[in-house]
Amino acid sequence: MSTTTTQSTAHPNSSSQSRPSSERNCPMKPTQDIVNYVREYARQKPDVAALWCLGLGIVVGWKIKPW
Repeated sequence: MSTTTTQSTAHPNSSSQSRPSSERNCPMKPTQDIVNYVREYARQKPDVAALWCLGLGIVVGWKIKPW
């Protein structure tokens, strides 16, 4: 007895069909997402954000010193 079963193969684009229509039509904006994330993080933890800015300022200032 040989039985044949058919399996449905998933297409690579099938995951986009399960997403809401608002996500499918919206273009990706990674820079805007990163900026929004950093702003939200700075609002939640202003002391940590200030220390990061201070540290980055010291490193950048040290690297671009003219002498």
